[in-house]
Order: sequence, then C-alpha cells, then structure tokens
Amino acid sequence: MTLKHQLTEDMKTAMRGGDKHKLAVVRLMLAAIKQREVDERIELDDVQILATLEKMLKQRKDSISQFDAANRTDLSDIERAEMVVIETYLPTKLNEAEIEALIDAAIAETGANSPRDMGKVVALVKEKAAGRADMGVVSGRIKTKLAG
Repeated sequence: MTLKHQLTEDMKTAMRGGDKHKLAVVRLMLAAIKQREVDERIELDDVQILATLEKMLKQRKDSISQFDAANRTDLSDIERAEMVVIETYLPTKLNEAEIEALIDAAIAETGANSPRDMGKVVALVKEKAAGRADMGVVSGRIKTKLAG
C-alpha cells in the first residue's frame, strides 16, 4: 500500500471515528501532496511524499519556535499536536550510532578525504538516510570529520 493510499484510508477512518484532529491533519497532508502534484504535473511516489511530509514537519518546528518567542503557547500547542500526527507517517529516525556508521561508510565509499569532497558524501548519506535523519546535523558531522 502506498503512503498516499494509506493517508486516504486513514482519512476515511478518522471521518468514521469522529477524530476531528487527525482528520484535519491528514487532510492538510493530502492537500500538500496534491498541491505538489498539480504544481509539478507528476504523480508523487513514496519518497517524494516523505519529502513533502518532512517539509511540513520542518514548517511546524519553525512555527513553534516563533510562537514560543511570541509567548503564544496556544498556537505552538496546536503545531505540536499536528507534528505528532505527521511523525506517525515518517520512518523511524536513525540513532546516533547508525548515523555515524552511515557517515563513515559514505566517506569510505566516496573516498572523501577533505572538505572539498563534502558534497559527494552528503548526497550519498541523504540518499541512504531518506528522511530518517536531520540532514542539517548530519552535514555538520560530515564537515567535522572531513576537516579533522
């Protein structure tokens, strides 16, 4: 079952069950997916859908930090609740040891030995991590390993 089909089925289940919060968030996710499909004139596969959901998650994190800075906990609580639902559709995150192993394997595979080779390593790790790691943190670790 594709992720898009799973979202559609979960929307129907939430409708039948009266779970208004989950229904609203699933509709937001489906709308974002549909918007991207219309804009790019393509049918999204699971990897592209995961990227869209990751983007939605990042938007919520940014909103939470802004709402917290403005002392709007009511709005940040709504964003946190949406994040919980979105995260249920994302693959489990890699732990620290798995990230380190992935970085080491990518460095060995690309033969990288200086910061100039960082792009190759990041691309390989991004492909293998596929939404299971924060690439901002990962690229910082790669930079540290290649610099030193």
